[in-house]
Amino acid sequence: MTSGDQRPTIFSGLDGKGLRVGVVRAEWNSVIVDRLTEGIARGLSEMDAALVGPISVPGCFELPLACQALAVSGTVDAVVATGVVIRGETTHYEIVSDAAASGIQAVQLATGVPIAFGVLTVESDKQALERSQGQGEHNVGEEAAVVSVQMVRLLQEYK
Repeated sequence: MTSGDQRPTIFSGLDGKGLRVGVVRAEWNSVIVDRLTEGIARGLSEMDAALVGPISVPGCFELPLACQALAVSGTVDAVVATGVVIRGETTHYEIVSDAAASGIQAVQLATGVPIAFGVLTVESDKQALERSQGQGEHNVGEEAAVVSVQMVRLLQEYK
């Protein structure tokens, strides 16, 4: 590891042992989503949490409903939603980004199951690639895996 590697800070003290974390991934922009999903798997493995899935949906607009189905199934302690929305020339970007974010937030508040937001909303392919790098580098999927375990452990403190 390099001195700029954030892994020790990110994973410091986190124990996912015994936790089941479901992954819901959008298929649109699949090359980037594959990289994010690999990051999620790496992060969960690093914390000894079990990965459930991934479950695939067509695009980011469909993420909230699949997250809800998984959250209420009783088979997971948390969910990570991942996908990519890249700005184009129309308002499609805003509509899909807003729907995914607000839908996922509504599901986690309604179900009480943490859903980490591993969805990239970026201006370009270059930005998406920068945020979905390999092991030891910046990967929003890996960061979302950490968030999922952090939130489960936080909620367990208050039960």
